[in-house]
Amino acid sequence: MADRSGIEWTEATWNPVTGCDRVSPGCDHCYALVLAKRLKAMGAAKYQNDGHPRTSGPGFGVTVHPTALDVPRRWKGSRLVFVNSMSDLFHAKVPVDFVRSVLGVMRETPRHTYQVLTKRPRRARLLTERHGLEWPNNVWLGVSVETDEYFSRIDELRDIPASVRFLSCEPLLGPLDGIDLDGVGWVIAGGESGPKYRPIELAWARSIRDACVAADVPFFFKQWGGRTPKELGRDLDGQLWSEMPVTANFG
Repeated sequence: MADRSGIEWTEATWNPVTGCDRVSPGCDHCYALVLAKRLKAMGAAKYQNDGHPRTSGPGFGVTVHPTALDVPRRWKGSRLVFVNSMSDLFHAKVPVDFVRSVLGVMRETPRHTYQVLTKRPRRARLLTERHGLEWPNNVWLGVSVETDEYFSRIDELRDIPASVRFLSCEPLLGPLDGIDLDGVGWVIAGGESGPKYRPIELAWARSIRDACVAADVPFFFKQWGGRTPKELGRDLDGQLWSEMPVTANFG
């Protein structure tokens, strides 16, 4: 059975890798880090490897799970699948052969559509160029862009031949004025949630929405955030923005 997801823009999660390290301000209040600590305390087998105490934490050391590779093959029907919701496939500690194995499973299960999100597109690009990674047509690749300081991630993304390239501007921590959406096929944006959430400004949300409308790029506004994800709702100027790429294969 698929791990059903409460994330609005996907249907299921698949975690052949768990664990990560903070690399930018968007990681400061990482939900996965908090969840991994809880899962370790509960005895979950995947979360017994601790990471560096400064950048990671209990249960959040980068760990590959070969036994999880077969999971999507057992799913009936089609799914829209967020890959590694609890990690980053392109973390330096994930061996290239394991990355290749994950992509191989995606290729062998074309009935599913896979969404891969990374803060490390440079490694994704280098592995593609130097190790011949092949990107199946049912794989979307996205990068996190929380402020304009990380526009360079979009430039790296453009050099990777994924069928859909997307941006996750969540948590949105500043304005993205002047963003270049050339080669981008989808944008998700949203505010941060949790007890220490950093509020999003209306002007920031409007700016990225307007950029998407002008570039004819599907836009998905996930949430305003707050102490809980749904506290402040998700309508923007009286409208729900739930646009998706037209290539989505799920039901």
